[in-house]
Amino acid sequence: MARVAERLDFATMSLYRHVSSKDELHSLMVDMAYGKPPLLEGSDKDWRGGLELWARAFLEIFRRHPWMLQVPVSGPPLEPGQMSWLECGLRTLGRTGLSPNEKLSVMLLMVGYVRNNAQVSMPLTSQDQSEEELMANYGRAMDKFVDAETFPAVRELIEAGTFQETDDDFTFGLERVLDGIEVLIRKNTGENPLA
Repeated sequence: MARVAERLDFATMSLYRHVSSKDELHSLMVDMAYGKPPLLEGSDKDWRGGLELWARAFLEIFRRHPWMLQVPVSGPPLEPGQMSWLECGLRTLGRTGLSPNEKLSVMLLMVGYVRNNAQVSMPLTSQDQSEEELMANYGRAMDKFVDAETFPAVRELIEAGTFQETDDDFTFGLERVLDGIEVLIRKNTGENPLA
């Protein structure tokens, strides 16, 4: 609170006229940082494309405001900015045949996937290294210390040059999440879920 007050040129105690606690201030800051969700025209007809655009736009928020990842999630969203993102995502699921409970569960899965990906990758890439450089360095370090007898599966990754490749892990994971949602939608509509 003292740092915020200093930046706003206020006395620390005067901030308490506007917010009751540091947690409330964090909540308001996070909500402002969310901004407006993307316009997903026609996404009610293409739920998968809509959710992919939603997820990429959501990830971009964390890239622009990495400090948000340090604010603990204390419950479901109640603030207008966060609610607008939830509404946007739910609308993409409008014609899927999912129940309201399933739609909410899908959106919680999406929020969790994007936030977790950002949580894992942001600190790593903020060390003045690209993700490719970071992974290559990690692979070289592991090569020195990982033996095939103790960690055969990890050693296989090293031998295959996995840490030298520059795959888009976010896209890979997002596609798997969307594949799982598609199985649920097909099951609910009576289609063969694995077709």
